[in-house]
Amino acid sequence: MRVSVKTPSRLHFSLIDMNGSLNRINGSIGLALNFPSYELEVTPSKELEVYGEQTKLFEKAAIIFYNHFNLKEKATIKILKTIPRHVGLGSTTQAHLGIGTALSKLHSIKLSARKIAEIMGRGGTSGIGTAVFQTGGFILDGGHSLKIIKRENIFAPSSVSKLPPPPVLLRYIFPTNWKFVVAIPNIQEGLHGRKEVRIFEERCPVSPKEVGEMCRLILMKILPAILEEDIEEFGSGISALEGLGFAKSTSDLMHSATKACIKLMKKNGAYGVGQSSFGPTTYGIVEGAVEARKLSAMIRSYLEDEFNGGEIIYSEANNKGHELEIDE
Repeated sequence: MRVSVKTPSRLHFSLIDMNGSLNRINGSIGLALNFPSYELEVTPSKELEVYGEQTKLFEKAAIIFYNHFNLKEKATIKILKTIPRHVGLGSTTQAHLGIGTALSKLHSIKLSARKIAEIMGRGGTSGIGTAVFQTGGFILDGGHSLKIIKRENIFAPSSVSKLPPPPVLLRYIFPTNWKFVVAIPNIQEGLHGRKEVRIFEERCPVSPKEVGEMCRLILMKILPAILEEDIEEFGSGISALEGLGFAKSTSDLMHSATKACIKLMKKNGAYGVGQSSFGPTTYGIVEGAVEARKLSAMIRSYLEDEFNGGEIIYSEANNKGHELEIDE
C-alpha cells in the first residue's frame, strides 16, 4: 500500500484581534496557494525511515503521531517536494497535517484534519493552516474564547499554543485569475521559536481602536471584493492591513529586503502587497499570468542586483485543499 499526499502552502494576511477586551483573541484571514507545496509518499515498514529534504521535520512529526497511537507498525516516508521553512508560508503546519493524514490512511485510522492538527499541536493561534489544508480557498477564522485559555500570557504563536484550531467563520472560493507573486529574499529566516514567542509577549495587546479598523476593512472592503471579483478593492484592503494592529506593532522587525520588494511591487502594478506572517516572504497581487511573469522577472532581477538573490514564485489560489491518493 502506498499513500500520497500533496498539500497547499498559505499566505497569512493578518491576525485580527490581539487585544482581547471582548473575551476573544486571535482570529485571522489567509489564503491557500497551489505553489509551493509538499508532496510526500508513505509505505509500510518495520522501522520509521525518512528520505528527501527536511527529514528532521517529518521524522519529528511522524514520531508525534506514532507516540500518540502507540503503534508498532511504522512507515517509510519519501519527501518529493517541499515548502521553504520559516519564511511565512505555513510549512510546519502543512508538514504535520500532511504526514498525519498520510499515516492515518496507511494505518486505517479515521481522523479529521482538525483532529490531526490537535494531535500534532498545530493551529492553536491561527486556524488558516488547518483550514486551507482541509478545503483550500480564502479563510476567515474566529479566534479563541478566553474562557479556554489557561495560561498567564494569553498571546502566543501556534508553535507553543496548546489550543485546538479555531472555528472557521467563512470560506470563499477565490478567483484563480488573480495571481500572487511571492518573493522569498535569500536572507535570514523569519521569526520562529523562542524569538517569536517573545514578540507576542512584548507587542500585545494592541489598540482596540485599530482592531476595530481592521474588522471594518475585512467586513466592508476585503470580503465583498472577493465576491464581486474586484481586485482593486481587495488589493487596497489587504495592503491597508499592513499598517494596523499586530502587523503595525511588529513592522520594525521587517527586513529591508522585504520592505524593498513590497515597495517595488506596489510601484509596478500590484493591486495589493504585504508580508505573509513574520516573513520574510512578501507578495504582490496582479491579474493574469502575463502580469505575474512580468512582475516576477522584475523582482527576481532586483533581488539579484541589490541583495543576495531569492526565490520568486507566482501562484493562483488553491480552492480544494490537499490531494490524497491511495494505491492498494
